[in-house]
Amino acid sequence: MTQIKLVRKLSVLFTAAALTACGGGGDGGLVPPAASDPCSLAGQKQFVLDNMQFWYLWNDRLPATVDLDGFATPDAVVEFLSSFSPPDSGGQPVDRFSFINTVEADQQFFGEGRFEGFGFSSRFEAADDLRLARVFESSPAFAAGLRRGQRILALDGRTIAQIEAAEGVGAVLDNNATLTFRMQRQDASQFDAIITKDIVTIDAVPQWRVIDGAGGTKIGYVELATFISTAAPQLDAAFAEFLSQGVTELIVDLRYNGGGLVSIAELLADYIDGAGANGLVFSKTLFNADRAADNNSEELFESIANALDVNNVVFIATRGTASASELVANGLVTDAAVTIVGDSTFGKPVGQIGLEFCEKLLRPTAFQTVNSLDFGDFFNGLPVDCPAADDLSVAVGADADPNLVAALAFLNTGACPVTSVSGDAAKPAALRFEAPRPDLTGPPWREFADAY
Repeated sequence: MTQIKLVRKLSVLFTAAALTACGGGGDGGLVPPAASDPCSLAGQKQFVLDNMQFWYLWNDRLPATVDLDGFATPDAVVEFLSSFSPPDSGGQPVDRFSFINTVEADQQFFGEGRFEGFGFSSRFEAADDLRLARVFESSPAFAAGLRRGQRILALDGRTIAQIEAAEGVGAVLDNNATLTFRMQRQDASQFDAIITKDIVTIDAVPQWRVIDGAGGTKIGYVELATFISTAAPQLDAAFAEFLSQGVTELIVDLRYNGGGLVSIAELLADYIDGAGANGLVFSKTLFNADRAADNNSEELFESIANALDVNNVVFIATRGTASASELVANGLVTDAAVTIVGDSTFGKPVGQIGLEFCEKLLRPTAFQTVNSLDFGDFFNGLPVDCPAADDLSVAVGADADPNLVAALAFLNTGACPVTSVSGDAAKPAALRFEAPRPDLTGPPWREFADAY
């Protein structure tokens, strides 16, 4: 028999308990019988097909037969089967998240916040204007002088426009271990930096503080970079301070947070409102019709140590705010006043499980989460309540940060601030540059931290 581990519930993500099972017997067990040589190429492709048919959230849409000889790799099988997921609003398959990774890389990211890369996130401000949104301090990019707000002009002598017209910036960053970056600082001066990928460690909770609000209220502010295991002790320290200072309103900055462990999302929800919502339903996890009876579950709020009972919580979001981030915001709305400041979120109310095979991890999209009102169909994102610009020239969470200013204005007045519209946003809609949604496909550091 081949033993299969259900390693994790990922991305709205992760139950800590591992589920083991053997193929064969009864209704086929938890997984179908394995190939005679499970780690041969044929065996790996068969593993992917069998488990996608078994666990995939939309397994009722998969073709009845698949000729595996037509696929060069197990990754190609995943890509093909994912194409049968329902279409999004643009007609493209909604599932861009099913993926194969190595077990080691997966464990390093979720357990330690570590990955191999340059160490930054970026976004397009115009068609050829690629800016750094954040640079992780323990990264080769930071050591080379790259900072938030700087512009990437060229990579290995090719302009961003040239690269985008060919294979795309993401492909260049993924497929090269060393690159020469031509950078432009915010004062328009330029410099070159030769950067080689290395191990980067993400600080899961970069900052928190208490801010004096109107009428003597105490407002807690916390930035959460991604939902990984190392966030737990930092969140406990932050909320211990909030509790000791009498915080009753909260700002949670998730603007670049693409998700992560469900266990950390549930922990964050308990810290935010566990004292007031203890025993109420936070979320429901729903598998496909074949797996529902054995795997569907409800998660209840718990009044853990240092939990708050907030009156209002504001989430700072961008189009990169996804998955576990959206799970927290969606789950809190039934017991707390929730406001989204910044931009609408990404739209990923689904998550993956982790299935280990041959030192690899298959992560099929296997479940959807809904809140206590059974709402979870937000594939176009949770809508923003108070739009605000993410100004890359200002540090995240600084006093002048437009998102923090808007969040505080809302908490202090109960209304969204009036903002002046300038620049690209003032142009007619047909002439505006619409920044693409982040590419959250690929390894976990891309999907959950939008990091290269």
